[in-house]
Amino acid sequence: MSKSIAVALAATIGAGTLMTGTLVTTPAQAASEMVATHNQYSPGTIVIRTNERRLYLILDADHAMRYPVGVGKAGKRWEGTTQIDGKYRNPAWSPPAEVKHDKPNMPNLIPGGAPSNPMGVAAMTLAGGEYAIHGTNRPNSVGGFVSYGCIRMYNADITDLYQRVSVGTTVVVTR
Repeated sequence: MSKSIAVALAATIGAGTLMTGTLVTTPAQAASEMVATHNQYSPGTIVIRTNERRLYLILDADHAMRYPVGVGKAGKRWEGTTQIDGKYRNPAWSPPAEVKHDKPNMPNLIPGGAPSNPMGVAAMTLAGGEYAIHGTNRPNSVGGFVSYGCIRMYNADITDLYQRVSVGTTVVVTR
C-alpha cells in the first residue's frame, strides 16, 4: 500500500497507524453498551469478570451496562467483594511499593492531569486495598491483562461510570 493511500485511508476511517505496510486501527475510546443479562445482583452493583475483561453495572434484573476493562496481569488478579470508598477527578498518583520495586525510576508522585499519570481522568478507590477502578493514559491497554490489580477503563467510560455510581457502591470481582 502506498503511503499516500494509507494516509488518505487513515484520514477517512479514523485513527490508524501504518506499520510495515499494514494499516492497524486503534481501539475505540469508549465502548460501553447496554446488554441483556440475567443475574443475581442488585441494581447499582458493579460486577467485574476478569476472564472476560469486562465490567458490568447492573441496571435491573435483565439489563446491565457493559464496559471493556484492563485487569490484573498474571499473578496480580484477585477476586472478592468490596465497595467504592472514594471518587476522584484527575487524581494524582503515588505508585504502590510493588510498582516502585519493579520500576525504581518512577517518580514518587505523578500529578493529576499529567500525561504520564496512569489514573486517567477519574478514579474510584476500592475499600480494603490499594486498588481502584480508573481511567488510563494508555487506551490500548484496555482489554488486556495489564495491571497490578487495578481495573483500567477508557477515559470516556470511567467518566460515564463515575456519574452513575456513588461511594458505597458494591463491587464484585470474579474470574
